[in-house]
Amino acid sequence: MLRNFRRSVTVAARRSENASAIGASASREHLQSENRAEKFRSHFALATIASLVCAAVALIALVAPRDTIAWGASAQRMIVGKAVDTLPPDLRPFFDDNRAYLALHVADPLDAEAKTPTERHSHFIYLDKYGRFPYTTLPRVYKAAVSKYGKSKLEQTGLLPWQIGVYSAKLTTSFQQGHWDEVKLNAAILAGYVAEAHDPFNTTENFDGHLTLQNGINDRFGITLVDRFSSFFPIRPNDASFIADPTDHAFEACLSAHSVLETILLADRNARATTKGYNDEYFDHFYNLTAATLIRQLSDASTDVGSYWLTAWTNAGKPAVPQAQH
Repeated sequence: MLRNFRRSVTVAARRSENASAIGASASREHLQSENRAEKFRSHFALATIASLVCAAVALIALVAPRDTIAWGASAQRMIVGKAVDTLPPDLRPFFDDNRAYLALHVADPLDAEAKTPTERHSHFIYLDKYGRFPYTTLPRVYKAAVSKYGKSKLEQTGLLPWQIGVYSAKLTTSFQQGHWDEVKLNAAILAGYVAEAHDPFNTTENFDGHLTLQNGINDRFGITLVDRFSSFFPIRPNDASFIADPTDHAFEACLSAHSVLETILLADRNARATTKGYNDEYFDHFYNLTAATLIRQLSDASTDVGSYWLTAWTNAGKPAVPQAQH
């Protein structure tokens, strides 16, 4: 009996040890499982945060405005005013009567850009993303360009010449339908885009001088010089003329503007070399070096705005324009 009792105690002890071992093993497995779950939760949380950060960065990149605009308010009003003077007698009275309206709404595309981030792609074209001047690798027909480069790249590098073609067609339709309020608005918007095509800094990836360490040169050239010296500008646009292909002509305007970039950048460097800051001395020197280029771009912009108006009216069949109510 004593032997049996000892055997029972030994078996019970072994069972207890086994149970303890199993319990300890289960505890370790549970702990390891918890650790794995915690690691997964941590990795998932980090991945989620990373995804949110990436999304935020992408959103900021999308909605952040470009640091450049087409000229400034003074230059745009000047371009529109001079454009009216280029028109023939049959068309000019309507635009003459609406000078104030045109000057007020010529900046509407910029307002739309501020409200609708995707609109910003319509205000520039980075020609230097397409090889070397004169950038013949870029098709001027939109469908051909999309087929070659894809819609995404075209949007990233800008759609300005095609946008001018779009609004030229819209203005033509407004003339055809005799919707004169639409004529005024579309004429003002088209003028804004055409003006942008003559701003050299709307044609380059170096739109604000950041690539050449000349930050803000676009504002100094297209805004400050105009505001300081416009009373001395001998703006003399040519008479408006018919444009056979509005989109192709817009590309030519962008190319012409792009061709003077290095002249302006060099002038800025030379003007900065004579002074420590952007003071009166700098701007006097900068203006002396760039006045001819600036005046030519503004004059050409005025000629082209008038020509686009004339072209839309001509393509619409030259409808009689409303007479002013006096």
